[in-house]
Amino acid sequence: MKIEYTGRNFTVSPSIKKHINENFKKIDVVLKGATRAHVVLSVEKHHRHLAEIVVHWNDKALTSKADTTDMYTSVLQAVDKLRKQVVKVKGKIIDRKHHATSAGQVAPSPVPPVSPDSPAPRIVRSRRYSVKPMTPEEAILRVEDSTEQFVVFRNAETDRVGVIYKRKDGNYGLIEP
Repeated sequence: MKIEYTGRNFTVSPSIKKHINENFKKIDVVLKGATRAHVVLSVEKHHRHLAEIVVHWNDKALTSKADTTDMYTSVLQAVDKLRKQVVKVKGKIIDRKHHATSAGQVAPSPVPPVSPDSPAPRIVRSRRYSVKPMTPEEAILRVEDSTEQFVVFRNAETDRVGVIYKRKDGNYGLIEP
């Protein structure tokens, strides 16, 4: 994890950096994928020592603030608040994954071959997609931004429905009628 330090009316000493790094180990164990953290340390009137921490992790910004009369205590309190947030967010992610329907329920075993005495296969609707007018380039950007592997769109130039999809080789495919 990359930690940036900013001092306002305060010089960030190597000892305070070491203190912050030691306390961040508690959080770094849980996050495992945080890209960067920004620590703002400031001293205000009447000896208020303020510590503010912002951590960017999985497109989330987690923040915490603490102020006391001692900078080391402020940092410790801010890190503890941040650790509680991290545990809460990570717990929500884990709970969501554990309570999700399993792949076996969503897509059961493959369809057995049709025998002459069995009924004909039926169509099962799974989703509805809104078809918006856009160019194929805009559709590619939409596929890159979403978790879906394809986008159904109306070509703004030709007014025909098309599908842009991700190919296994990393390129994009276009299906038009």
